[in-house]
Amino acid sequence: MIKQVQNNYNPPDVERRVQQQWIETDAYRKTKELRASGPDFYFVDGPPYTTGYIHLGTALNKIIKDSIIRFKRMQKFNVRDQPGYDMHGLPIEVKVEKSIGIKSKKDIESYGIDRFVSSCKDFALSHQKMMTEQFKSLGVWMDWERPYMTIAPTYIEAAWWTLKRAHDKGLLSSSNRVISWCPRCETALAEAEIDYWEEKDPSIYVKFPLKEEPGVSLLIWTTTPWTLPANMAVAAHPDHRYAKVRYRRGEEHDTVIVMESLIEQVGQLDGWESHEVLEVIEGDDLVGTEYVPPLEGEVPVQREVQGKWVHRVVPSSTVEADMTGLVHIAPRPWSRGLRDRAAVQPHGPVPHR
Repeated sequence: MIKQVQNNYNPPDVERRVQQQWIETDAYRKTKELRASGPDFYFVDGPPYTTGYIHLGTALNKIIKDSIIRFKRMQKFNVRDQPGYDMHGLPIEVKVEKSIGIKSKKDIESYGIDRFVSSCKDFALSHQKMMTEQFKSLGVWMDWERPYMTIAPTYIEAAWWTLKRAHDKGLLSSSNRVISWCPRCETALAEAEIDYWEEKDPSIYVKFPLKEEPGVSLLIWTTTPWTLPANMAVAAHPDHRYAKVRYRRGEEHDTVIVMESLIEQVGQLDGWESHEVLEVIEGDDLVGTEYVPPLEGEVPVQREVQGKWVHRVVPSSTVEADMTGLVHIAPRPWSRGLRDRAAVQPHGPVPHR
């Protein structure tokens, strides 16, 4: 029967009436049964974190997926439409920590690890139910009664089973990687868990006095001044030319070694009025030159550490012809201590700019 068009269009009212009709006619189940004999189409849902209400991006994501699933069913496909939820990990832990006033991992130990885990589980489950109702209100047709949840033992066991199969087939390897690490959470961070912002960091020029030639220093430039306490060497390019230069300003003077092509650039740093090239040195001849670490007086281990290339110039083809042409070298990671990394090799260290 054709009804009179309404004078006023009320979207929320239309949504309620349509969804009520779906419920009364059991439309979702009947549609699935109607397509059960069709060719299979497997839909895999990238799970949202159960950390709060759904947002505009989450809603758009699910609506697009729902549109594709409906289109495939219209093409007579038997669609597997299981939704999923990401329900454990750092985002949920952070939310729970804030809710109970935890500031560090030590606070969790005081709170009780089992109690904290239980709180995280309750938080995830309650938000999973809340998000499900919100997705339903958007009209999304998925198998909401049987979602996969990463918190479920069966899901975790499946992940371990898969990992074991990879191990049995020799597909796993052990290696060292540089990863992002949260000092507060004491855990590795995924790229999506890292917040970025603009930051101004200091870069400084530092003089490294030569051990055998008082009054002369290697001049380095670094963007990581906090690594200077761990300095082990200075890198120079073996194929570039360096110069021992005396800069003057009135009665003041300073003698440093820099890359020859950068003499003028370095002279402008502190307003030097003139300079005199005392000696030109091939980079390869500079290798092995011993210096006094600038923080020797403040860092006792700098006076004790030993090694063939410790506090000497080492060759490195990665040194670029800019700033001063000399690069401060420090071991990674800092936390292992200097003694463990004292045996610096001429091509081993990573230059720190």
